[in-house]
Amino acid sequence: MTGLSVANLERRQAKSPSALGLTALILAKIAYAALFGILILSALILTRLIWQDDWPLARYDALVIFAVTTQIVFIWRGLETWEEAKVILIFHITGTVMEIFKLAQGSWDYPDQGILEIGGVPLFSGFMYASVGSFIARAIRIFHIQFAPYPAFWMTFLLALAIYVNFYTHHYTYDIRWALFAATFILFWRTRIWFYPATNPLAIRLPVGAFLSAFLLWIAENIGTFTRTWTYETQGDTGIVDIGKFGSWYLLLFVAFVTVTLVVRDAMHPKPIQPTPREI
Repeated sequence: MTGLSVANLERRQAKSPSALGLTALILAKIAYAALFGILILSALILTRLIWQDDWPLARYDALVIFAVTTQIVFIWRGLETWEEAKVILIFHITGTVMEIFKLAQGSWDYPDQGILEIGGVPLFSGFMYASVGSFIARAIRIFHIQFAPYPAFWMTFLLALAIYVNFYTHHYTYDIRWALFAATFILFWRTRIWFYPATNPLAIRLPVGAFLSAFLLWIAENIGTFTRTWTYETQGDTGIVDIGKFGSWYLLLFVAFVTVTLVVRDAMHPKPIQPTPREI
């Protein structure tokens, strides 16, 4: 899905509005915003199908090279700005650090081997986290998103920090994720995501948007395990990733989102707003 084809769908929807056309446009824009992640998942599937153990380059290392190349192309072609790339890099690093810790705790495993890894974690894994940040940053631009009313930034940073820290501390003490779930609703329930599929704005509550996005990430997680890129002991006979990971992605989305707000603060409004139609 290219920016040009999305623009064509926008103009078509503006001229001949319909529920079906609007749905198609929203899905097309979501796919375009998630392009980095879609390319990474496609690489997981393709390499799983074709890779041979006796090839000189390990599958994991090939995925690292592909991810780095993709990131360079995104910046080169203007699909991501330098400012967005810097923040996405922060989430990439924090995600990789958590991967190293979780792997040591036996939370999941990488069954194959490679050279480009740290602490047993293949370096491409950080790009899986980066793809989440990329999706959020690109979606804000592509949908011309505004968030209102948005909580005080210090509150959102405190929540994101508590979520991130709990991913570590729950191995040694109480897991407070249910309190964190509640905190996301208390802090963000009033916040609406105002977005433009075409000319007219639509709105959805932020926790609902996070819930839907977490479901997509849970599906992506299953693609990763079905291709045996990583595995969980808790999958059981069905091979389906435990539904608890859905909740983990929901919480981690807020960490990614708050990180991205470091460069998109103009989209955050402390008071309610009523956006007007825009021209295409």
